[in-house]
Amino acid sequence: MNRRSLALTTLSIATLALTVTGCTPQADDTNAVPPSIEHIHGIAADPRGEDLFIASHGGIFTLTETGEMTGPIGDHDFDAMGFTTLGDTLFASGHPGMTTAEELGAPNLGIIRSDDFGATWSPVALNGSADFHVLTAAPDGMLYGFASTEVELLASADEGRTWTPRASFSAADLVATADGLYAATEEGLLISTDNGASFTPEVGAPALYTIDAGEDGTLAGVGTDGVLWSYGPDGHWRRMQSLQGAAQAFSVIDPDRFVLVDDRGVVEITPDDTNILAPARPAD
Repeated sequence: MNRRSLALTTLSIATLALTVTGCTPQADDTNAVPPSIEHIHGIAADPRGEDLFIASHGGIFTLTETGEMTGPIGDHDFDAMGFTTLGDTLFASGHPGMTTAEELGAPNLGIIRSDDFGATWSPVALNGSADFHVLTAAPDGMLYGFASTEVELLASADEGRTWTPRASFSAADLVATADGLYAATEEGLLISTDNGASFTPEVGAPALYTIDAGEDGTLAGVGTDGVLWSYGPDGHWRRMQSLQGAAQAFSVIDPDRFVLVDDRGVVEITPDDTNILAPARPAD
């Protein structure tokens, strides 16, 4: 996706705790109330263009290039605890909402997928039993995640239909690149080059609690020191900037463009600028 700056949106996102309204603003109603969202769990680029997917406690929303937040997409109000994209397919996990179809699973969604960019969803596996809080897709099509019912990392080579236990450990976040599978853990950043069977420390990396990578393999994450770090082509980690509060979600959109959610709202960071795409509403 080409780097671009979104216009400031009129949407108010209360930091860390908001009520889901589930309504969509009408273009011809200047008094319409935009949708508010609670607990953002994930951010991903929409492969169709310049928009962003915002996975939240009350469904998956769209943040457009003009700064408009709409959703939840398809009126699906499930809690998207885990969310990732693989090509044009969306994968999610979490918990059903008030109007979620029973076939997707309760009290846990397991793995569900959408092949029409969130308009409709279908069950894939572990529906009703598992809740993936961490879910990521690798460039080779592998899916990796941690399910609430397991103590091991799980891996799937068939788009989530079957899952195989791999290494036994816990991680706050995962991301896969052509170099391997990275895990942000309490012991520091780890890497696996055998599809998650074993991990070794990534020497020299900062302690990260969320991590992501761009399509070109650009690696970046937010550290326990409250700083956004990126891994440069020179083989060194560089300090980008300090966040305001903890990061709810983080994504590498382009090699020099990062989007995250902290106390400021949805924030875009580039080497040259910082833009608040969707400002947080001040605490009452």
